[in-house]
Amino acid sequence: MQTIVIVGGGAGGLELATQLGHKFGKKKLASIILVDRNRTHIWKPLLHEVATGSLDINTDGVVYRAHSSAHYYQFQLGTMIGLDQQSKCVQLQALFDEEGQEVLPERQLTYDTLVMAVGSVSNDFGTPGIAEHSYFLDSHEQASRFHRALLNQFMRTNQQSSDGDLKLAIVGGGATGVELAAELYHVADLLKIYGMPDMSAKRLKIDLIEAGPRILPALPERIAGAARVELAKLGVSVKERVRVTSANEKGFFASSGAADDDSDEQLITADLMVWAAGVKAPDFISQLDFFETNRSGQIIVKQTLQSTVDNQVYVIGDCCACEQPDGSWVPPRAQSAHQMASLVYDNIVLSAQDKPLRNYVYKDHGSLVNLSKYSTVGSLMGNLTQGSMFVEGRLARLVYISLYRMHQVAIHGWFKAAAVMLAQKIGSAVKPKMKLH
Repeated sequence: MQTIVIVGGGAGGLELATQLGHKFGKKKLASIILVDRNRTHIWKPLLHEVATGSLDINTDGVVYRAHSSAHYYQFQLGTMIGLDQQSKCVQLQALFDEEGQEVLPERQLTYDTLVMAVGSVSNDFGTPGIAEHSYFLDSHEQASRFHRALLNQFMRTNQQSSDGDLKLAIVGGGATGVELAAELYHVADLLKIYGMPDMSAKRLKIDLIEAGPRILPALPERIAGAARVELAKLGVSVKERVRVTSANEKGFFASSGAADDDSDEQLITADLMVWAAGVKAPDFISQLDFFETNRSGQIIVKQTLQSTVDNQVYVIGDCCACEQPDGSWVPPRAQSAHQMASLVYDNIVLSAQDKPLRNYVYKDHGSLVNLSKYSTVGSLMGNLTQGSMFVEGRLARLVYISLYRMHQVAIHGWFKAAAVMLAQKIGSAVKPKMKLH
């Protein structure tokens, strides 16, 4: 019986493990093993909601071990640190508890087929002080850490009555930075009903800093313009063409001059600092000295999503560098991971049947940016309309929510996904509107 190991339980990895579990694991035709360093899965586009407390990982997350038992695959808690091509082994780091006691020793998993789905992490480009003084939102642990700090700052600001404001600075005008800024205003207004009467969105001062000429650079100008207008209405100070040069405990040092000219450098002060500017593949991939990688550390693949160095290794999601026939590269987005997971599933099935593999062609279904309860803007059917079908308001919000619902269907099936949605709806009626601990 062959063994298929999937490293990374993000959107693509979990969907693929689920599909393969039902295709091969249920009939014991293959052993499917999913490896992740976390115990719980959360859809990455929702991490900004975990950070603000709008989403509770304890009630809205998917527990891998419970999910695996229902979908015919095995789950291994661990962090990949090595790969031996000759013996076809993945090496996992030893696992220790909070007291430093070993829970699991260093282990090896043998595979016949390996799928790398390890996602991406924030890229601080080596900017001095960023790693020491900023919060990142690469995982739900980091989002939860920011959430705890945010609650503490809310309490401090409320205690100060009207004597001061809560200042936040977010570097990166992509979807994460824009959506986080809007969500922060939403939760700040909720605190009035949870024992902080002197806290409100009016006491929130947010600087959104983007080095490029505009926010949302990967999306059409019309979407960026609409989002900029909505953010301005909320009170967000959008600073475009502003480059962060360093950071300390007081805030970000930034310049609007040329890359080698810091003469106009200024300090943007902040009580909380978030870095959401750019992504790269996890550093350990390059350290493996095995894959062919690009400047962002992503693994370069063939059109079939097989790595260029080993046909038994597939790559999906943010860590995958796939060039399209027109010379463009597939963007690191949730819809890319979903499409890649489906293609790799098909190719693994085709390979088992000794049939030719299919090539991956990215289909851009459009882009949406959710500005909390205030607005949703975006474009649909990007491949067909070149992003010209602009949508906003309730329709855009409905489509945005449907993307998450599609992910839930992919990992739970229609019946269980409907049950999960119903449970979440009931839960939202009885639990607080934000996580308060």
